Amino acid sequence: MDKLKGEQIRLRALEPEDLQLLYQVENNTEVWEVSGTVSPYSKFVLKQYLDNAHRDIFEVKQLRLVVETHDGMAVGLIDLYDFDPRHKRVGLGIVIFDQAERRKGYASESIQLLTTYCFDHLDLHQVFACIGSKNTMSQSLFEKCGFTQTGVRRDWLLRSEGYEDELFYQLIRHVH
Repeated sequence: MDKLKGEQIRLRALEPEDLQLLYQVENNTEVWEVSGTVSPYSKFVLKQYLDNAHRDIFEVKQLRLVVETHDGMAVGLIDLYDFDPRHKRVGLGIVIFDQAERRKGYASESIQLLTTYCFDHLDLHQVFACIGSKNTMSQSLFEKCGFTQTGVRRDWLLRSEGYEDELFYQLIRHVH
């Protein structure tokens, strides 16, 4: 999958050895508000998930890849979700784990690699992202990657400090 290799990072499939990594990410309460998680995941449940991670995106309607530097350090996860082959669209989400690894270009390179993969390999028409209105770093990231805000869902996300709007972003491939 050289298509998923960039200058700084590569996107790779989940491996059984990623169990501890998934356990840490999925049980990090700082990520919960972004991911929609409301309770911890057990290692057993995550192992079952890993056992099925090889299944095709057309079958399970999602794909999770590890964002890894060329020296083998896992720095994040990038997901495709709500895959809809009939309407040729998919949602995209990304997390870079460590604050110290953010703002190094890993996320934007990952998004660019995966959206190109979506358009060229999966023959999709659009990729979308749903971002909390207070998450200005993600908004800037997706805008930098060519996404346009096309909608707002009012009071969509219940956060610890109250309701927050969710912004809808799209990247549409225009074929001439």
